[in-house]
Amino acid sequence: MPVNLLAVGAAALAAFLVAAFWYSPLLFFKAWQAEVGLTDDQAKAASSPLKLAATFVLVLIGALVFAFFLGPKVTPLQGTLYGFSAGLTWVAFSLGVNYLFEGKSLRLFLINGGYHTVEFTLIGLILGLWH
Repeated sequence: MPVNLLAVGAAALAAFLVAAFWYSPLLFFKAWQAEVGLTDDQAKAASSPLKLAATFVLVLIGALVFAFFLGPKVTPLQGTLYGFSAGLTWVAFSLGVNYLFEGKSLRLFLINGGYHTVEFTLIGLILGLWH
């Protein structure tokens, strides 16, 4: 099944940039930092160039596999709806199961689960636009 690698790269880059904004001081950084219990120095170390590069590779792999899952004939609406469904139920709800047993807060679940829902919604949209 052919996959549009430019679309995959664009979707991964867009999702990576959304993460940079989502976890920035403009949105949820301070709340996320408090919920995971990181000091300012630990939070700074958490975003080292190596970790950011590894994060991009993981997002790229996720976008590539999702492109294979969607197939070549997905419409933008289908891509968006499938991405939203995957982000919310497969990723966010899976995090939720772990968070319940780990005793993590609802607030952290909403921050992280919310990001992954937006991430896959955007990836699906971009893949659908470039079918």
